[in-house]
Amino acid sequence: MTAERKPSITLKLASPRGFCAGVDRAIQIVELALAKYGAPVYVRHEIVHNRFVVESLEAKGAVFVDELAEVPEGRPVVFSAHGVPKSVPDEAERRRMFYLDATCPLVSKVHREAERLHEIGRRIVLIGHAGHPEVVGTMGQLPEGAVMLVERVEDVARLDLDSAAPLAYITQTTLSVDETADIVAALKVRFPAIEGPRKEDICYATTNRQAAVKSFAGEVDAILVIGAPNSSNSLRLVEVAERAGCKRAFLVQRASGIDWAALEGARAVGLTAGASAPEVLVDEVIAAFRDRFDVRLEMLETVREDIRFKLPRALEA
Repeated sequence: MTAERKPSITLKLASPRGFCAGVDRAIQIVELALAKYGAPVYVRHEIVHNRFVVESLEAKGAVFVDELAEVPEGRPVVFSAHGVPKSVPDEAERRRMFYLDATCPLVSKVHREAERLHEIGRRIVLIGHAGHPEVVGTMGQLPEGAVMLVERVEDVARLDLDSAAPLAYITQTTLSVDETADIVAALKVRFPAIEGPRKEDICYATTNRQAAVKSFAGEVDAILVIGAPNSSNSLRLVEVAERAGCKRAFLVQRASGIDWAALEGARAVGLTAGASAPEVLVDEVIAAFRDRFDVRLEMLETVREDIRFKLPRALEA
């Protein structure tokens, strides 16, 4: 008796995908701090938006807290990759805490840009998602009221601003490139003199991962994005896939979350991972497909990434 033959399927694997340099640096900071100072090392908020990563670090001795008040005296604390309001390091300094800042350098760049614009007298419009830690951190670099948040094109018409006022816009680093371009266009129509950032705020990793998804969105029956439901860049990848013509685009945290019924009839599936999702979860999903299908794997590389960010001096030795 012969085993039943598995149906064939093609998995198109996006490259680049998964960890970006900022996420890799943030995780290294926690791991190196544990190695140098011993457990526990405290981390304010999720270091990156991925439960697998957070739980892996917890198993090594990291303790995640919401506020600095939860950190015992004498223990190191790490600030997450998303960045924090200025009030957080100010509080740490007042309490003479030893802290390591894992803010992505590209988020820090947006912070510096916001400060520069404020210093030269610009009112600032921030394109981003309300409540996201990066947005909270960016708005917290300046006095209350200095930054106005815009989430969608329709919000531009509701801005209570003089069109002749000196204005500038900045953006969250993990937005949809296309959707953000639409919002910027609307801002420029309403406020022709509005100033933009010197260099694009949406980070290279977000841009590259979205471009990779677009490259195969029209060639597959479905797309799976591995990432967390609170991960902005992962959610944007799903939206980008849908806008690029793939009607079956799904966010999954790991293989156990795949809705196989929703993939019924699919012969080609695109696979990518958000910037905070580790490669081990990609391997896990591929293995799950191989359990059910005769898999043909295609790697589709759109650009090669080789960016690395320096670690804090305290951890370099």
